[in-house]
Amino acid sequence: MRIPLVRDTIDQEDVQYLIEWLQTNPRLTKGEKTIEFEEKWSKWLGTKYSVYLNSGSSANLAMIYSLILSGKLRNNKIILPSVSWVTTVTPSIQFGLEPILCECDKDTLGIDINHLEELCIKHNPSVIMLVHVLGFPNKMKEIIEICNKYNIILLEDSCESVGSTYDNKKTGTFGLMSSFSFYFGHHMSTIEGGMISTDDEYMYNILLSIRSHGWSRDLEDYKKSELKTKYDVSDFKSQYTFYLPGFNLRSTDLQAYIGLKQLDNLDKNNIIRERNFQLYQENINNDYWKIKILDNTWISNFSYPIIHPQIHKIIENLNNEGIENRPLICGSIGHQPFWIEKYGYSEFYFANLVDDFGMYLPNNHQLTEEEVLEICNIVNESIKIIW
Repeated sequence: MRIPLVRDTIDQEDVQYLIEWLQTNPRLTKGEKTIEFEEKWSKWLGTKYSVYLNSGSSANLAMIYSLILSGKLRNNKIILPSVSWVTTVTPSIQFGLEPILCECDKDTLGIDINHLEELCIKHNPSVIMLVHVLGFPNKMKEIIEICNKYNIILLEDSCESVGSTYDNKKTGTFGLMSSFSFYFGHHMSTIEGGMISTDDEYMYNILLSIRSHGWSRDLEDYKKSELKTKYDVSDFKSQYTFYLPGFNLRSTDLQAYIGLKQLDNLDKNNIIRERNFQLYQENINNDYWKIKILDNTWISNFSYPIIHPQIHKIIENLNNEGIENRPLICGSIGHQPFWIEKYGYSEFYFANLVDDFGMYLPNNHQLTEEEVLEICNIVNESIKIIW
């Protein structure tokens, strides 16, 4: 493609930085560099604790599983966004929870707050998991009020919104836990990789354990001692004693080392993404629908969304000019085969529009102003011709 959707954030300087470190023959499996990366990330984000894993999808999996193990759930009901990513939704199904889809908000592509409250009254769920789609913060003031009103745990999937802010707080700092992705082409990359962040020490210790088999090896010494005493485990046996039914979701120190360098460029790259978003927003002439910028938000945009009935013509013209594009993430989860097979079709007015007419345009830190304006012109000409 002449203008790709994403470009890798790992540049030649990062590669050279990694080569020099590798020449020192360092430990490559999870170790001190992982801890250093977690601490640096927590400081950047503004949370107490972070746990580095092998993907953002694994982060969502571990968040849901840790909640089940925590005893914090009063029932197995969880509200999920109808417009989201597949691995935001599937862990709840895989672990036997009862997923309830919520309509998509027409302003933000997040959770519709009116439908959310209706679902809370009807189902009394334990958990809400939201997604800040393409970097656009949800209506957090209203959502937090609803969570407080109905005593509901809030989780945030912030994989597409690294650096976006709402009321001067970064997305991923509002709920009990939040997930992030460092996949190729995201705001920053560790090749593969993801993070969970939280201020809750209890959840943090569960996450550390289930990330690595369910043992206590990654816990603080006081916590290891508590567990050894509780279960009468010797120092020798404690090396292979498993306190929780865990996984192996670890990443590596090699990837964490890349992450340490990537963090140094994150804010600078996000400023470019925000600039590109503003250019799109100012120059796209789409009277059918446009994303709304909420007051007191800053958008670290992943990609620019388009919803329009003549979407196929827009896609055709973009493809002809070598400009990469994609569906607007999963469209409506209620129209995905895995959901239909288990629950049947779930129909929502605006989520259906996203599914039928939604797409997104390139945004990355190497995209130039000239390229953005070229893309805007192609979209505008496509709409003008047909609409």
